[in-house]
Amino acid sequence: MPEGRNDTAPLRRLWVYARSHRRTVVGAIIFTVLNKLCDVMPELLIGAAVDVVVRGSQSLVGQVFGIDDKFRQLVVLAIVNVIVWLGESGSEYVAQVLWRNLAQTVEHEARMDAYRHVQDLELAWFEDQSTGGLLSILNDDVNQLERFLDVGAIDLLRTFVNVVFVGAVFFFASPTLGLIAFAPIPIIVWGSIRYQRRLEPLYDDVRARAGDLGALLANNLSGIATIRAFSAEHREEARVEAASQAYRESNREAIRLWSAFVPIIRLAILAGFTVTLLWGGNAALNGSLEIGLFSVLVYMTQRLLWPLTRLGETLDLYQRAMASTRRILDLLAVPPTIVSGAGTLPEPVAGEVAFHDVTFAYGDGRPVLTDLDLTVPAGETHAIVGPTGAGKSTVVKLLLRLYDPVEGHVTIDGRPIDEVGFASLRGALGYVGQDVFLFQGTVRENLAYGRWDASDAEVEQAARLAEAHEFIMELPNGYDTVVGERGQKLSGGQRQRLSIARAILRDPRVLVLDEATSAVDNETEAAIQRSLETVGQGRTVIVIAHRLSTIRHADRIHVLERGRLAESGSHEELVAEGGLYAALWRVQTGEAQASLLG
Repeated sequence: MPEGRNDTAPLRRLWVYARSHRRTVVGAIIFTVLNKLCDVMPELLIGAAVDVVVRGSQSLVGQVFGIDDKFRQLVVLAIVNVIVWLGESGSEYVAQVLWRNLAQTVEHEARMDAYRHVQDLELAWFEDQSTGGLLSILNDDVNQLERFLDVGAIDLLRTFVNVVFVGAVFFFASPTLGLIAFAPIPIIVWGSIRYQRRLEPLYDDVRARAGDLGALLANNLSGIATIRAFSAEHREEARVEAASQAYRESNREAIRLWSAFVPIIRLAILAGFTVTLLWGGNAALNGSLEIGLFSVLVYMTQRLLWPLTRLGETLDLYQRAMASTRRILDLLAVPPTIVSGAGTLPEPVAGEVAFHDVTFAYGDGRPVLTDLDLTVPAGETHAIVGPTGAGKSTVVKLLLRLYDPVEGHVTIDGRPIDEVGFASLRGALGYVGQDVFLFQGTVRENLAYGRWDASDAEVEQAARLAEAHEFIMELPNGYDTVVGERGQKLSGGQRQRLSIARAILRDPRVLVLDEATSAVDNETEAAIQRSLETVGQGRTVIVIAHRLSTIRHADRIHVLERGRLAESGSHEELVAEGGLYAALWRVQTGEAQASLLG
């Protein structure tokens, strides 16, 4: 999403995005720190126990609590140990609950914010995107962020607290040993930063490859019938294999670099542990270091350095999450160019539609419409016809405000539609397109899609008006029959009638039909025409048509040619004029006569 790209550090952007959860983050951090402190305490208690056995009444425990008896000192240590373990268990529970709920909440909010934002973006933006790429962000990237918050954030925090607390113990007990034990840490930090910088572009590429693969899979699954019809299974299999292999190779490079991290860190840990063992042991032998403290520091060296071996894995998770975070927040940063107006249409809506000197082009292309002046009085049925590419469907898109004109404006009842809220505008419009989209669900759910509060009687009445009730009742479960994804269990004519019934149920003041009968047989077309004549009474109807026979009874027909209004009039007037409409009519009626003769 280059137009929304932001080079600010993704972790900082995530902190700003999740600002409403900062109290939860602080609470989770506090309990994670407490948990880590309790986790390190047993090593100190072991050293204290060794000190009790070796020094007796002179031990630290004996001096602090004023106890001479060694066993009673050990009892005190046992009680402290129980308290520490209970504290560790309790803080672990609270920290896990806070972190995991935070991860789930941020995941949910990020997905919903991104989805809502995508719904608000204009159609022109979608033309440059792939469905698979968007699915990758809304699903895979959001899940990757959740995994980091659930696991990676805790590991990073624990590692930091471990280094600080254990380091304090070292420098308190023996500054010299503290320096020795900490000597490998700069190497580890340097290596971590170096690996982080090298991993970042690799994981950006991994996420991009995942999006490409997802886009290809989504496209092929939706076009499986076409693939089979052209016997292209092997060709598509090769394309998927190439995309999957590219994703694999991208991951392989990141894995190769990440896998080298832990062995290097282990060598640094080995050096630190060996020197601590020899130097500290020698100090304990010559009496300059207490045996109890030596025991503590030996354990602490392991405790200090060994968790750093997981730093590579944590950084791997971090880099994947930050690449995903960048993609999510870049998507959220894409600004909508078509925004809802603040006003509403006059009530009640009469339904007069007008285009005033409208010019429109897709992107930087040539104008699709030029200086279009067109008025549809309320309650009339007007048709828009013309050759392919004349701009007919663009008129509908502008009326629905899926696009905005480059020049001029569109009005309903005299009110510019860019000043009207989307709910008010589209609530007055009913749309039936050539490409009918039905959702996975029942017939009833699809019909009531535009009016969830519609009663069963209202749904059935709309179906009757669309002449769909009879075939619905013949389905296995009537109105409760599941239509399948995109309505694939129904014929094209059945889907089209359901689409008309869905529009009728909204009772719109303006009914827009965009090539609504172009893909159906003659019998279905006749049924649709009958239903439209019924439902069109008392409302404004705009018909985009290719078959001129379906609109010959319209009150007025507007003919577009290369984006301009070439002529307007009734069917009889246009045929008599002998212009473009008459030529189109002669072609279509000639084709019909030829088919009859054949």
